[in-house]
Amino acid sequence: MSETADRTRSVEVGAADLPLHCPPPAAPLWARHPRVFLDVLATGEAACPYCGTRYIFKGERPKGHH
Repeated sequence: MSETADRTRSVEVGAADLPLHCPPPAAPLWARHPRVFLDVLATGEAACPYCGTRYIFKGERPKGHH
């Protein structure tokens, strides 16, 4: 996990994190918002519309996904 100068969080995710949703299950209660599923396989990254966290897919794509 890293933060850029504009304070937007970037999180690297892999096949084990799919299906991806934000906030993640381990997020503290104070950091939660409505769950939204994100498609990181389409372009390799996706941003949460609620908190702006950017998720970047790293690693091998799971079998059966195009």
